[in-house]
Amino acid sequence: MDLTRFERTRLISARSFQLSLGAPPLLKTEKGESMLDIARRELIEKKIPLAVVRTFPSGEITKVNP
Repeated sequence: MDLTRFERTRLISARSFQLSLGAPPLLKTEKGESMLDIARRELIEKKIPLAVVRTFPSGEITKVNP
């Protein structure tokens, strides 16, 4: 399943917040690279340590790992 633009934005913002609080990046970073850029790259390379949980009206719950 693909992520919606809202889920993608939420994952990137949550990860960049974690990075700004001192979490170690999961990729090699370049000097001067922003937390937002690092979070985007982690999502693109599927190394972001977060998941999306979708709850449907039928009661079905789906976990999506980006």
